[in-house]
Amino acid sequence: MSNMSNLTLGYGALLVALGVGGFVATGATHKTALIPAGFGAVAIGLGLLAKQERYHMHAMHAAALLGVLGFAGSVPGLLKLPTLLSGGDLERPAAVIAQSLMGALSAGYVALCVRSFIAARRAPARP
Repeated sequence: MSNMSNLTLGYGALLVALGVGGFVATGATHKTALIPAGFGAVAIGLGLLAKQERYHMHAMHAAALLGVLGFAGSVPGLLKLPTLLSGGDLERPAAVIAQSLMGALSAGYVALCVRSFIAARRAPARP
């Protein structure tokens, strides 16, 4: 149980670092750079809530949904990433990098959540 809640706390911490780091790196002028930090703060809250057994399942499902939403919101940046990597000209390259990192983190997190949910279904019931 605590493995996924700890993973959720780590996912949240990485998103907070990404958001705050992106905000500072872009001169602290674009508040939208803090969006990953907002997702991260929610993930941290859900990770802490999931440490309580009575809320674990619901908190982890909510956290998985948060990861799906984080990935979905990152798709525009992921679609522009090939242009950035090939040296193309983009209006906000820092946003593309941040969105791509958030998308990769979120996709990996959701994959681990799905794996955990499948394993939990296969595990014998607790008395």
